Amino acid sequence: MPLERRCRLGVLVLVLILMLGFYGAGGWGGVDSRPPALTWLVPYFGLPEKAELCGEAVPLGSIDVRERFDREFTILTQSHAQVYLWLKRTERYFPWIEKQLASRGLPDDLKYVAVAESDLIPWAVSHAGAAGPWQFMASTASCYGITQSAAIDERYDFEKSAAAAFGYLKDLHNEFQNWTLAIAAFNCGERRIEVEIGKQKTSSYYFLKLPQETERYVFRILAIKEILENPEQYGYHLPKGAGYQPIIFERVKVELPGPMPIAVAAQSAGFTYRELKVLNPCLVSDVIPKGDLTIRVPEGKGKKFEKEVEAWKSTYKPSVLVHKVSRGDTLDSIAMRYNSTRQQICIWNNIAGNKIRVGQTLKIYR
Repeated sequence: MPLERRCRLGVLVLVLILMLGFYGAGGWGGVDSRPPALTWLVPYFGLPEKAELCGEAVPLGSIDVRERFDREFTILTQSHAQVYLWLKRTERYFPWIEKQLASRGLPDDLKYVAVAESDLIPWAVSHAGAAGPWQFMASTASCYGITQSAAIDERYDFEKSAAAAFGYLKDLHNEFQNWTLAIAAFNCGERRIEVEIGKQKTSSYYFLKLPQETERYVFRILAIKEILENPEQYGYHLPKGAGYQPIIFERVKVELPGPMPIAVAAQSAGFTYRELKVLNPCLVSDVIPKGDLTIRVPEGKGKKFEKEVEAWKSTYKPSVLVHKVSRGDTLDSIAMRYNSTRQQICIWNNIAGNKIRVGQTLKIYR
């Protein structure tokens, strides 16, 4: 038999063998056409039959509502690393949030808003300038008693920002008499929701045309709630002890005659600059500012910290120089000249932002 013919015959036999193996494993129209090794690499999860947020039912009978929910649900059920980080962080933060919500008579589901906003990261910052675990913009934070300066930004304080968020959400609910609309307004502002309700003649979040981020926002919270309430149903199992435990710390009240460098305060009391900054994310500069403050310190370090602060105060004798701003001066160039920092100069002179003007006089503490 010629070589060419024998090769064609060999190829034909090989194809027949492969086809028999394929059909024997299920083949087209068989029991399961997928190779066994790939069967469960990417599991599929269907939407829950029912969903509700803060006691308000989601109209899943609407095709549009189902598909918008399905988008966020599908993305998040497959976001494996992020879900595990949420599960770990909820062990640290949820017990405290749940207790605070219950004491105010607010729905427990509002805890999922913090997850959607910041992934439960206290120092989170958005590209738009929203900050902290509840992602407050500066103007809204000011309306709810959040202190912001060159040295302190309480939007990063987990307890104070949460109290402000609960107050804001409660006010929004009082206005709209609906938690879903209140949560949407928390995202895009109550004025925008008011305008769209009036224009579109409907007061249901699920049937309003809103900014894309807000249209996804409530559905993202719904998906977060479903997954975190039923993690094992979606393939997530966090072993006992793997979650992040609450941080134990002591509170120390201090009264400072002037700004105290954080590095000095921490080192003298036997811990690190990083530890003090992590426990007090609202301290956004390199100093603890002048005035009365409550500082968190590592457990067991409170007495020593208090003692070292008093010792520092007894030696604090600032000399004040006056710098007159000349053409070409910047805060950074002035800070370099006096071996200081831009943030310290802003604190000393109550400057918000980076703007100074020619002829302006600045106090420089040495």
